[in-house]
Formats: sequence, structure tokens, C-alpha cells
Amino acid sequence: MSNPLFLGIDSGGTKCRARLRDADGALLGEGTGGPSNIRLDPDLVWNSILTACREALAKAGLQEGDLKTIHAGMGAAGAGQATAVERLLSRPNPFASFAIDTDAHTAWLGAFNGGDGAILILGTGSCGYGGVNGQCRYVGGWGFEISDEGSGAYIGRELLRRCVWAHDGRAPSSPLSDALLAQFNDDLETLVDWVGSARPGDYARYAPLVLEYANRRDPLGMALMEDAAADATRIATRLLELGAPALCLFGGLAEPLRPWLPPPVQQTIVPPQADALDGAILLGRIASSRRQP
Repeated sequence: MSNPLFLGIDSGGTKCRARLRDADGALLGEGTGGPSNIRLDPDLVWNSILTACREALAKAGLQEGDLKTIHAGMGAAGAGQATAVERLLSRPNPFASFAIDTDAHTAWLGAFNGGDGAILILGTGSCGYGGVNGQCRYVGGWGFEISDEGSGAYIGRELLRRCVWAHDGRAPSSPLSDALLAQFNDDLETLVDWVGSARPGDYARYAPLVLEYANRRDPLGMALMEDAAADATRIATRLLELGAPALCLFGGLAEPLRPWLPPPVQQTIVPPQADALDGAILLGRIASSRRQP
């Protein structure tokens, strides 16, 4: 244990992942835990983090007590909220050093190894993030209520809105609108009741249906995908205007939406050098090097 070890943690709303590497970058172990969005109860979050870390250490033949010698970095959903970070850090952590930033930042670190570039996350939500000459900036990603354009949740909500138009006769119906309304027994009261308690993830579950019908050339499906691509393009274009030389796409909608993006944007897309977990490891490396005299 004379050589330093580095642990990357990807803390998400549904699960937590951890990856352990040695100083040379060799993979030693990985693990998973439960929900760990840091806006949740800190005790729950730390339990999920430690569950993932224990599994990673066990695969490396190490014990939980060895965490005190390990430098950790974490990319966290919810880390853009300072109060959530403070609440998490109010609990003691077991690491030799511990750095936390947003999951967008660690995804960017992994994608470009800390160099110039930008990422566009297209999943349940959406977010653009880029770094140029050491200066990082967000574009979008301000939450479902006022942002998240081009995301699965946004597509799902727009689908429901336009199905209401079709029901009212304000817009033509299509096989997609008919299929969606049939799920609610063609009863808008049932649909409105559902909307009253729907979360972003509930809306996002309709994005695959939209994509399926768009690929069948359904007019409504195509219009929704074109609108989502236009929204994503506006985020991507701003990131490129800020000086990013290349763009990496992440999230469950990244590949489905990519063919709908205009060629000038598609030409800037490159594969990431590494994933968000390795980005979190790099975050931990950077933080630990700053601690050294």
C-alpha cells in the first residue's frame, strides 16, 4: 500500500458506482450501491457510497479500513446545489482525501482528460458543459421546470401536450397520438390526473415510443424528434461558440438523437477518452496533488 490508490465515485439518482485504480491506472475493482443523489438524506447517500466502495475494495483484496489511505473523487447528481454538498460533507468521510463536483464535471474530465472540449448530456434531463483554457461553464441543465430541453422528459411532456391538441382538434391526430391517448383510455381527465403526480422520469419513459413512431415516419413523432434535435443543437452550438473544439455526447438519448442533429454539429462529435468514473478518479488525483506540500 506504499503506492497511492485512487477511487472514483459516480453518484446518481438511482445508483452509485465506484472504481478503484492504482497510481499507474491499473483497474483493481468496481462496485455498485443504491440511490445517491446528494439532495437525499446524507446518511442514505453515505450508505450507498460505502456499499459501492466496499465492493470495489473487496475485489481488490482490500478491507474497508484501507479507505483511509485512498484518495477519492466523486461526481454527484445534485452537487450543483451548495447546500446539498455542505449537508453531505457535514458527515465524516473515511478517505485520505475527498473531492466532490458535479457529475457533468467528472463526465467532462473523463471525456477530455481535463483538456479543452465540451459534453452534451441527453438523458432524462439535459445539460451542456464545457472547459476551455481551464475555464468551465454550463449551458442549460437548470432543471425540468425551466430547462432540460432536448431531454427524454422534455420529449415526453411535449408528446402529452400535443396529444391534448389532437384530442381537442387543434392539431391533426396521428398513429402516435392515437396510441398515447389509448393508454389513458382516451380520457383527458385520466391523463391530467397522471400529470398531477408525474416526475421527469415518468415523462421520459415516453421518449422511446416517440422514437419508435418517428422511425416509422409518423408526423407527430418526427416533429417531436426534430424539435428535440433543434433544442440540443442550440446547446451544442453555444458550447462550440465558447471555444470548445469538440463535443462528446452522453446519456440514453445521445445515440438515438444524434442522426437528427445537423451535419455541422455531428462533425464536431468525438468519442470520449474515458467515462465519468475515470473522470472522478482524475478529480481525486488533482485534489490529492494539491494537498501535497
